Amino acid sequence: MQRYRIPAKKTRTEIQVSNSRFISSAVPVFSVEEAKAFIHEVRHEFSDASHHVPAFLIGYGQSVTAHCSDDGEPSGTAGRPALAVLQGSGLGDIAVIVTRYFGGTKLGTGGLVRAYTDAVKAVLEILPVAEKVPTHTAMLVTPYALYEQTKLMIHDQHGKILDEEFGPDITITIQFMVDHYEPFNHKLLELSRGKIQAEIIETNPNTIMPISP
Repeated sequence: MQRYRIPAKKTRTEIQVSNSRFISSAVPVFSVEEAKAFIHEVRHEFSDASHHVPAFLIGYGQSVTAHCSDDGEPSGTAGRPALAVLQGSGLGDIAVIVTRYFGGTKLGTGGLVRAYTDAVKAVLEILPVAEKVPTHTAMLVTPYALYEQTKLMIHDQHGKILDEEFGPDITITIQFMVDHYEPFNHKLLELSRGKIQAEIIETNPNTIMPISP
């Protein structure tokens, strides 16, 4: 299971090159169908634009689906430069579409490559980022005497408390990144002298966790 960075939310910005407007929209997508739906949505929103140049990456690393299109711009001047920026960004599960309103001045082949490259870079510069990580959701039962120490240990191991039920003992449902689960469980066994152990109830390979600025 692999962890990697993805867009946290839809983001948009705009640059201007020789009177042409380049509006860049970026969004997290987790399938080709989602990417196509996003592209259709932007095309409809800016239906009077000259071009809509899409590029997307579904997945990450060795298992990635990549796509781009010049959408009527000269071959190789729009889609490929946009995709190259995405591929060099370290992000996965991302779609970007650059909408161009032609300003009356032709930019030439080199000018188009630079414009579409800069348009994608501009939106990535302001894009809030999250991380796609594998997590375990687990449950444990602790006596009241160990409750505060257990909560502190969960926090120290970067766990997240999802639910607490107070009865004769306290049942706590927690979420950990997979890498942090075993160290937590080891410390919990030490704290309780082998009496308390968290048990995994669910594993999610694709949990989205925002990354703090």
